[in-house]
Amino acid sequence: MPLNRGDALALTRELVRMDSRNPSLVPGAPGEGAVARALRDVLIAWGGRVSMHEVAPDRPNLVARFGRPGAGPSLLFNGHLDVVDVAGMTHDPWSAESRNGRMFGRGSSDMKAGIAAMCAAAARAADDVDGEIIVTAVIDEEYASLGTRALLAAGVRADAAVVTEPTQLAIMPAHKGFAWFEIETEGRAAHGSRWELGVDAIARMGRVLVQLEAFDGETLAARSHPLLGRPSMHASTIEGGVGMSTYPERCRVHVERRTLPGETNEAVEREIADVCARALAPVGAHARVKLFLSAPPSDVDVSAPIVRALASATQGEGRTPAVLGMSAWTDAALFNEAGIPAVCFGPGDISLAHAAEEFVEEAQIEEAAAILTRLARDWCRGAKRE
Repeated sequence: MPLNRGDALALTRELVRMDSRNPSLVPGAPGEGAVARALRDVLIAWGGRVSMHEVAPDRPNLVARFGRPGAGPSLLFNGHLDVVDVAGMTHDPWSAESRNGRMFGRGSSDMKAGIAAMCAAAARAADDVDGEIIVTAVIDEEYASLGTRALLAAGVRADAAVVTEPTQLAIMPAHKGFAWFEIETEGRAAHGSRWELGVDAIARMGRVLVQLEAFDGETLAARSHPLLGRPSMHASTIEGGVGMSTYPERCRVHVERRTLPGETNEAVEREIADVCARALAPVGAHARVKLFLSAPPSDVDVSAPIVRALASATQGEGRTPAVLGMSAWTDAALFNEAGIPAVCFGPGDISLAHAAEEFVEEAQIEEAAAILTRLARDWCRGAKRE
């Protein structure tokens, strides 16, 4: 059934009803192809100039353009179409059932409501702007952000961006990054009865873990960001040993370090290596430290034009603006890394993302659409912003 132009609630319902589980997370899952095509048809009907760009087999990014390119400032709205697994959910993940003003379903909060709100806003504002509104609905944010990376590699740019992740309508200009490390200690394999020959790699790792915990609780606890608080570090997984009667030759631990704006992977790796060296110096041993995955922090100054404009639009729709830090990592970091100031703002609660019960307050969807419509009209008028 065709949707009325700019109907954010109805579009949310249609999107939530479609299974778009990420196949990189859920083997055999359908991916984003079907939901992207459905959204394409809606946005064409709503007046968008729509293109699809396949990033992986049947996993396309969608780009829709509204307004007049080059005639004024440009604004990009971004959201991800993929969702996580539904195992353990306490309600039908695809029903989009409404109860007591809430819409239930996987992706309702994270983040199909945000996608619907930004699409509705672009359609509503399109006839009243000098510049261009660019809507991007991407794949794979929940795994490796292949969609937004491909989008930026293809040269999509704008003067500013809003990533409509669930923020409960708070403006979130910053979030932490992360760096994943593998730490390995070595021992010497020997029969459990031959204490004089064996060296326990797990015991050596124990020394490292004690020192890493102290480093997190003392050194990292003393650092801070005005919106994000302190950085952190924790041990995520541990592996070592082959049997009860054998001294373990190796022990590996995976560590996650949540990073603040301004911290680099190189500096973080040096710090971890130094902690390991101090921990193992008394026994004359060393550890190997290897970075295997990272994503940058995101940070836009609270006085930046996009933050001020979004605060003004929020106030214009009768809500007191709140400027907070985002707890989770988002694709906003990739836009900022590419030189596009990007903030997070959208309906829904991030604490419900990936949860057994996921829902979004329906009133927030309409309120988000109204605020983003006002933002687009205000931003995409007049002279280009520097």
